Amino acid sequence: MVPKLLGWSKERIAKRVGELLELIGLDEAQYANKYPYELSGGEAQRVGVARALAADPPALLMDEPFGAVDPLMRSVLQDEFLSIQRKLKKTVVFVTHDLDEAIRIGDRIAVMKDGKLVQYDTPEAILASPANSFVRDFVGSDRALKRLSRFDVMSGMKKPFYVFCDDGIEEVRKRVKDKKLRYLWVVEKDLRLIGWIDMKNIDSAGSMEEVITKSGIKNICIREYASLREALSRMLSEGVKVVPIVNSNGSLVGEVSLSDIEAITEEVG
Repeated sequence: MVPKLLGWSKERIAKRVGELLELIGLDEAQYANKYPYELSGGEAQRVGVARALAADPPALLMDEPFGAVDPLMRSVLQDEFLSIQRKLKKTVVFVTHDLDEAIRIGDRIAVMKDGKLVQYDTPEAILASPANSFVRDFVGSDRALKRLSRFDVMSGMKKPFYVFCDDGIEEVRKRVKDKKLRYLWVVEKDLRLIGWIDMKNIDSAGSMEEVITKSGIKNICIREYASLREALSRMLSEGVKVVPIVNSNGSLVGEVSLSDIEAITEEVG
């Protein structure tokens, strides 16, 4: 609609539609001719971002764009927004009442009270040095935990040690003999993560099938652009001290442990 109002040709509009659908991760052949009522809530939110970008404006105003979706979808859409923003590198004025969202997404935050600017600074500075009691109460007592939202898991990621699912059990024992590992990731040939091995069971196992745990693997996986706060939350909810990091294809790219997060917390605390 916006390019049409600006007098763009049909060819130029069609090309731009294709570019934007690719950018937001929706298949052009499937979605280009759909009506709004045919979209899910998440798809509609993505298309909303694409619509705002249609005429390639120099800046965007987003007024609580994720406020109407459930918490799980909100987190997914925040990830999508950050991914798109990394490609666009555009200035976005993002209005929200959710401090966690502002900390996670913003480069700088303006805290408002009664129509007046109370503090304008980086998320790190606001969390570390609130300007007054209002800001201090607003950010809450868990400021150190909130600061973990400013770091993605890549900042604490380590190279994972893994084996292939079709490796022989004896070969695996030899490879890990001198390594102090509690858990061992198991992947397909394309590095797609399918499970893990508890090392305390490997010496008595007769085959790989006996020791690979596949159930629950999706519950502990973290995407590569997730925050350290999300990683910590996942560890606590699943009762583990290390979580695997995967890309959009489900391929293993790294791991982050509780001790890694503690080290970063000490550095920034």
